Amino acid sequence: MNTTKIQTKTNIESVKESKEQHGNLPEKKFRAGAISATVWLNKGQRVTGEESEYKTISIERNYMDKESKWHTTNSLRINDLPKAKLVLEKAYEFLLLQEQDLFKGGA
Repeated sequence: MNTTKIQTKTNIESVKESKEQHGNLPEKKFRAGAISATVWLNKGQRVTGEESEYKTISIERNYMDKESKWHTTNSLRINDLPKAKLVLEKAYEFLLLQEQDLFKGGA
């Protein structure tokens, strides 16, 4: 039970740190065990000065060190690859379906 609280706190801190570093919040997060893929909405500016939006996906693995402190890394082990494939496919599906909704006039 304490592990969940520590992990939740760490995830909240991670989101806050990401917002400070990137200036944005995650749009959607897909998780399979310790592996997660996060879809980010980014805002930028074209060379013409016009504002633009684009999405990126980050992948990470959560792990606990010897002192029971949670960390994240972008380094994956061979056994992480099936879960990484799954969360990346879900992120891609989310983006593709969202794009199709835009063309159909959906929300």
